[in-house]
Amino acid sequence: MNEDARLDLGRRQRLGMVEAVWGEHKSAEQITAVMLGLRQAGELALVTRVSAEKAVAVERLLTDELGPVGADPRPQHHPLARCLTWPAPPPANPAFGRVAVLSGGSSDLAVASEARLALACHGVASDLVLDVGVAGLHRLLAELEGLRRARVLIACAGMEGALPTVLAGLLPQPVIGVPVAVGYGVSAGGQAALMGMLASCAPGLTVVNIDNGYGAAMAALRILQLVTGTGSAAREEGT
Repeated sequence: MNEDARLDLGRRQRLGMVEAVWGEHKSAEQITAVMLGLRQAGELALVTRVSAEKAVAVERLLTDELGPVGADPRPQHHPLARCLTWPAPPPANPAFGRVAVLSGGSSDLAVASEARLALACHGVASDLVLDVGVAGLHRLLAELEGLRRARVLIACAGMEGALPTVLAGLLPQPVIGVPVAVGYGVSAGGQAALMGMLASCAPGLTVVNIDNGYGAAMAALRILQLVTGTGSAAREEGT
């Protein structure tokens, strides 16, 4: 088994976050070694961008390493989010409240699902608000009352990426925009959405990189930790 990974086992203590592992360009052997190391250290493993085929290969390697499935369940593959987790995410912490994850359309669902799973891995509950892109603005307006109850809004949008700007102009909570690589021609793999969000006239809008649902979730987590006094920075302020 490949043992060349150097795990960041102090990230939870430093930042209040578990270490996330980028899986797309790692082999099944590398992912298996990392997940075993995190598991042996008592940490939750979150591996992003894992295809169904690679997840099956990881399951097979873990069975070779640990034997047949017993009392300890194997990692779970989340096909829509394209992630592996091991063990299951913890129960939601009510102190965090809820995050609303919005998508302009169902084509944005994979990125939105990655954000929701990353939040769940840190005990943050979220609600998915689907198909509220600005092409049908009435659908978003119908959701505003419910959205006011969320502490943070994560808005995933492709095409011209206008959804986060509209949200940040209507609601007072922190809004985190996630440009999605969806759209024809000049959408350019999410570049148009990214540039539109970066050029937004809505004050205070935060923008992460293209398709970075995980990054948006961690930005939301930092906000929630500060608000609730559960992050390391908030704890140090209180000492």
